[in-house]
Amino acid sequence: MKDKAESAGGAPLAKYAASKRVGDFVFLSGVIAVDPKAQVIVNGFDDIPAEAADLIGRTGEFSTDFKQGPILAQSWYVLNAINEHMIREGGSIKDVFKLVQYFKNLDHFPYYSQVRKHFFLDELPISTVVEVSGMLPSKEMLIEVEATAYLPI
Repeated sequence: MKDKAESAGGAPLAKYAASKRVGDFVFLSGVIAVDPKAQVIVNGFDDIPAEAADLIGRTGEFSTDFKQGPILAQSWYVLNAINEHMIREGGSIKDVFKLVQYFKNLDHFPYYSQVRKHFFLDELPISTVVEVSGMLPSKEMLIEVEATAYLPI
């Protein structure tokens, strides 16, 4: 039986549940910037919708976009995937009250934080930030985010 994330194309990349509802809580496994249907890793502004790229900081300057694009685009993709998952659950990203964010390089946190402000306008979630030496499925992954939401049945 597929869960809601799998049926919408958000299937995990290995054998685990992408999400699990336990009573009034929804737990999301670590979300990374990979489109499992297309089997594409988000590597920059060209891999996300143009409106999103402009919103989160695409400058049109090659050097700047080449340097900042991967973390900004991956941050947007991950947070948007969490938002879309919560919408499928009948809520929204506003129901997320806790995030655990894993970075390959903590210098990327300010860029992620800049993007996160577009998703959490009113109340910021409880947050844990951790630097790790690597992530699956490849060294191109810069960020992974786990989310916990309260969404009464």
